[in-house]
Amino acid sequence: MSELSRHIAQGEYLTGDGRGGSISTILGSCVASCLFDTEARLGGMNHFLLPDGGSVGVQAASFGINAMELLINDLIKQGAQRPRLKAKVFGGARMIAGLTDIGAKNGEFIRAFLHKEGIACVGASLGGMHARRVEFWPESGRARQRVLTSAQLEKRLPGPARGNDVELF
Repeated sequence: MSELSRHIAQGEYLTGDGRGGSISTILGSCVASCLFDTEARLGGMNHFLLPDGGSVGVQAASFGINAMELLINDLIKQGAQRPRLKAKVFGGARMIAGLTDIGAKNGEFIRAFLHKEGIACVGASLGGMHARRVEFWPESGRARQRVLTSAQLEKRLPGPARGNDVELF
């Protein structure tokens, strides 16, 4: 991660113009959506746990539909224009074989949401069997992911990019 990086957890979102540095998160079956308007030099990331709501005791931003609306509305409030928004999406892994594949449902949700809302998805890394660390630069839309092993997840090691990174410009 870069020197100036703000971390978000499940059910959180963060927007900005890059003066606060990058935004990062760690994902398993959850999905992070990175939305940006390069003309306004604004962007943001959310981290949602489930595609839709209904569970008591789980904050609203943990659900995809709410997380997306919160992120979009905050970007528009700051000066982004909805028709110029673009997206890069990450996560949706199948972390435990044999259980319901919530990661796939999260991936299906985000693709359908973006299509329905007319937001171009210009980069995606969804599915698989591994967790990811995602770093996003909101002013440019640049994003980088690093696939994590279970040992790295336990340690949550910060550090520079390594050989298994994918960078989406």
